[in-house]
Amino acid sequence: MRIVPNGLARAAVRFKPASFAGTFVALMMSALIVTACGILLETGLRASVPAERYAQAPVVAAADQYEYVVTGSGEDREEEAVPLPDTARVDAALADRAAAAPGVATAVADHTFPVRAGGGALTAHGWGAHAFTGTALTSGTAPRTGEVVLDTAAARAAKAAVGDTVALRTAAGQQDFRVAGLAEAGPGDTARNTGTAGALAWFADAQAPTLAGHPGKADAIAVLAQQGTDADTLAGSVSKALAGSGAQVHVGDDRGAIEDPGLGYAKDTLVGIGASFGGIATIVAVFTAAGTVTLSVSQRAREFALLRAIGATPRQIRRAVAAEALLVAPLAGIIGCLPGIGLAHWWFGQLQDRGAIPQAVQVHVSGLPILAAVGTGLLTALGAGWAAGRRPAKIKPGQALSEASVERLRPGVVRTVLGLGALVGGAILTGVSANSTGDDAAGAALGVVMLFMLSVGLLGPLVARVCAGLFGLPLRGAGPAAGLAAANSRTNARRLASAITPIVLATAFSSTLVFMHTSENHAADKQLRAGITADHVVTDPAGLPVDAAALAARAPGVETAVGLLNTQVLVPVGSGEFKALQGAAVQGVTGSGAELAKVQDLDVREGSLDRLGKGRIAIDRTLADSADAGVGDRLPLYLPDGTKTAPEIVAVYGRGLGLATVTMDRPSLAGHVTSAFDSTLLVRGGSAKSLTALGAVTDASGYATEQGLDAKLGAWSNYMMAAVLGGFAAVAAVNTLVMTVLDRRRELGTLRLIGSTRRQVLQMLRWESLLVSTVGVALGTAIAAATLIPMMHGMTGEAPYVPPLLYGSFAAAAGGLTLLAMTLPARAALRRWS
Repeated sequence: MRIVPNGLARAAVRFKPASFAGTFVALMMSALIVTACGILLETGLRASVPAERYAQAPVVAAADQYEYVVTGSGEDREEEAVPLPDTARVDAALADRAAAAPGVATAVADHTFPVRAGGGALTAHGWGAHAFTGTALTSGTAPRTGEVVLDTAAARAAKAAVGDTVALRTAAGQQDFRVAGLAEAGPGDTARNTGTAGALAWFADAQAPTLAGHPGKADAIAVLAQQGTDADTLAGSVSKALAGSGAQVHVGDDRGAIEDPGLGYAKDTLVGIGASFGGIATIVAVFTAAGTVTLSVSQRAREFALLRAIGATPRQIRRAVAAEALLVAPLAGIIGCLPGIGLAHWWFGQLQDRGAIPQAVQVHVSGLPILAAVGTGLLTALGAGWAAGRRPAKIKPGQALSEASVERLRPGVVRTVLGLGALVGGAILTGVSANSTGDDAAGAALGVVMLFMLSVGLLGPLVARVCAGLFGLPLRGAGPAAGLAAANSRTNARRLASAITPIVLATAFSSTLVFMHTSENHAADKQLRAGITADHVVTDPAGLPVDAAALAARAPGVETAVGLLNTQVLVPVGSGEFKALQGAAVQGVTGSGAELAKVQDLDVREGSLDRLGKGRIAIDRTLADSADAGVGDRLPLYLPDGTKTAPEIVAVYGRGLGLATVTMDRPSLAGHVTSAFDSTLLVRGGSAKSLTALGAVTDASGYATEQGLDAKLGAWSNYMMAAVLGGFAAVAAVNTLVMTVLDRRRELGTLRLIGSTRRQVLQMLRWESLLVSTVGVALGTAIAAATLIPMMHGMTGEAPYVPPLLYGSFAAAAGGLTLLAMTLPARAALRRWS
């Protein structure tokens, strides 16, 4: 008799489709995850925005908006680009150098900065930008020093006409300006990226840099071409003219990146989701799909044994398994790619709605992620099928029939050694995480989850047998059905392991991601509430006046008023091959360290805030540990616009997570941000009524609540990733459980034939589902705890915060899904025996 492997595979899929349904679902879900993450990764790498403000300026010269950290050397040299927290600026005098280049009609130093008028906010520019924005006067003249041109909305709000005087608050303080004219804003000034949702103002080009708080600096140099000069030729001549200045020349869509600084962070966000999270998700998907394929092959061990008995060769068995993978995997992958594309679009849209990605960025879908998803599924199916079919293909026919009837107790040596290695590696990384701080602790914790999950997958049968014996003890006294469930679990440890592993996966990853956020948020909220000792907190979304602290100090009964300018700096951390630039929240303080101590308790551990001032800063203990710096050392850091400095550390404190990681004097920070208006004003004494003219007034508790609401994006991101991974693992768990129950139809039928009632059989399965869910949740919780405890100790110095109701919902969901996945297919299987 001639046995054709491809024919066997087609016959198996055709006449026993239920045997391959679980494999199909697993591979389809795997393709969904890989496709979605791949699309987000490719979008992050290719993301760009078309120029709008600079649409009529074919060439734009600007400073590099990234800082770089270099690791390795020679062939191993790598350079990582980190986007700056704020806009890096160029020398405004470069406009004259660019204007002298061949082919240049004019070059304009461009400025964009916020201005306050009464209770409203304006966006201001230099008047020279009208040459490329399309803005035109409707009345009056162009502004000179001490004058301003307003648009209709600004003039209406200020109730001013040409020739009137208006009081405006800028980074240089409050000044009176004569209204020189009124203008209608052009497309460039009403572009999406200029922040001009409201009113506009234009100042003289000579005065604009000072009013912006950056004397002698410009956001960019917009270059217009002479007639007949194309953009590439113009860019070449401007590059030569600006050589050595540090300015970079941009054309095409690169101009859009200059006018929209959020693009850099958007690219980082998308690459982080697509690469970092996508890598984890892909590993989990492949791991789960491989387990399902292995289960499917092992469930047909009897068929392979019979084929061996009638003369099939080992090579034919292996070819049959490979042919089954080739029949199922590509179709499953292609079908899975369709919802994967939908998930990527939905996820991308949610990020845009939350302001993490500019609206002008578009999702980029190509064949690469789809090809990767289908190829990954195919290789997974082939690899897992080969590994699972290797033993039934090579052993003797008689032995194959014997092993198909009774589960082999002794696990493979290679699998056991690898599982023990992963277990030991996870334990070692747990220790590393416990002794690390900040991002290092989080990075080590990721390895802990992966290694422990790998050990559970490899040592599954041993773990299942131990857990079945341990958790089965109380079941023996719960009646015949419970005793039978315990006996079944001990005897079929491999089957139990297949059911437990996806539940462990779902619990471990979901708990780690969700409770990492709840723990960090809880610690930050606790530090914030303890750290704000002021009686009143004044805030304004548009920014407080630069002299808000002085105005508040003159209010009746006020003892101390301290303004805070909040932004971010970049700090080099690590050493050798592990260098990185870490973003750190910074607060610029209006006033002395002694005054700050009256309204904010930073929990100083070393040094004193009394010496806080120019060239002297205070930092949080976690940053001190990451940067290996302490009191008396100089900490190299990059200010928001990329300016490098190395201030002396005068204090190390403990409430940086809730307040700010770096504390410095405001004058050292104000000249390096786009908006120099204070973010927060802390006031001791006085009354809320006397401060309402400055902004919204609340107390420490109300301010802490508002800050908690502002952390929505971080919470949503963590919950989204937990939902994707947890949801995938939950589907995998249901899929595996259904496969195991359907494979037991013969066993369930035998129980009915020997006198068991339908109710008793279902009761036995309910006890088994309780055992499976309990063991899965317990192991997943143990892995999450081993991850979170050292990580949170390094990041916050506290134990993880686990809301009981949230954890209870995870456990209840695992139990409910397990119960449904086992009883519903069992009910269908028992109908023929009714």
